[in-house]
Amino acid sequence: MNFVHLHVHSHYSLLEALPQIDELVYAAKKKGMFALALTDYGSMYGAIEFYKTAKKAGLKPILGLEVFVALDSRFDKRPHIDEENNHLVLLAENEIGYRNLMKISTVGHLEGFFNVPRVDKEILRQYHEGVIALSGCREGEIPKIIWKQDNLAKAKKVALEYAEIFGPNNFYLELQDHPELSGQMEINNALIKIFE
Repeated sequence: MNFVHLHVHSHYSLLEALPQIDELVYAAKKKGMFALALTDYGSMYGAIEFYKTAKKAGLKPILGLEVFVALDSRFDKRPHIDEENNHLVLLAENEIGYRNLMKISTVGHLEGFFNVPRVDKEILRQYHEGVIALSGCREGEIPKIIWKQDNLAKAKKVALEYAEIFGPNNFYLELQDHPELSGQMEINNALIKIFE
């Protein structure tokens, strides 16, 4: 099977997900997958455990995290400023990317923490090398522009900005199969239009 899950949360996504690392790896192996990513919220707490468990099971581990991107600056900590911060999935393409993900995560905790570990586009530009980005779930900047503002032109402009930050071959629009979520199919259709 060539399908690989690239947006996966474990119990290290505190208060958000339940699966333990070994359960995730076992499920992927059982379904005949050759690789699996781990992209916990704001942290890489499970990266080493995941890497070792996946390697032992014969799966290619793809290390990543889902970051919270501040609406403006990671230093801006006014009340309610980031009640709707933007999600973005980041994956390590190589060792340089892995090291950059660790830096991004650390900056989010040490400089940007305000309810959640936040980063900003300045940090993404600084540590983009070796990192592949996915536009994320409905809480990503591009899907939110589509879903809440119904502004395809603005969404495309933001997609081009992320492509400029990460490089044209390192930024992808993420389609999700969650038909039970309000607006998900409309978001997917608009993302396909942006790609065209």
